Amino acid sequence: MGQQQLLLILLGILVVGVAIFVGINLFRANAIETKRANVTNELVNLASLAQQYYMKPKALGGGARTFTGWVVPDELETTANGHFTATVFTDSVVLIGIGNEVVTNNDSIKIQLTVRSTSFRTVIIN
Repeated sequence: MGQQQLLLILLGILVVGVAIFVGINLFRANAIETKRANVTNELVNLASLAQQYYMKPKALGGGARTFTGWVVPDELETTANGHFTATVFTDSVVLIGIGNEVVTNNDSIKIQLTVRSTSFRTVIIN
């Protein structure tokens, strides 16, 4: 083979290698975002339950305009997506969701969601 043909083969191998590398990185980034979205969706579900508790009167098993007494339901503490904990205050609840799978280095996805009576705020910790 001529020198030009060898250079074209080498260039082709290089292009394929770069394409594979980029594809793997895109797949990994998409997987991380999907896991983050799943944990966030579960936290939003828990936030909705906490707000329902806040709005219900005590006679119906609610908090009567306070979050005191609300807990994460047992069946939702650990799910297929992660483990969820709550720190309850009278006027807010801080929910922490930690994903089940390690995604970067030795870290799992970790998201904090602060629930108020009519709103919530999400912070991505990892």
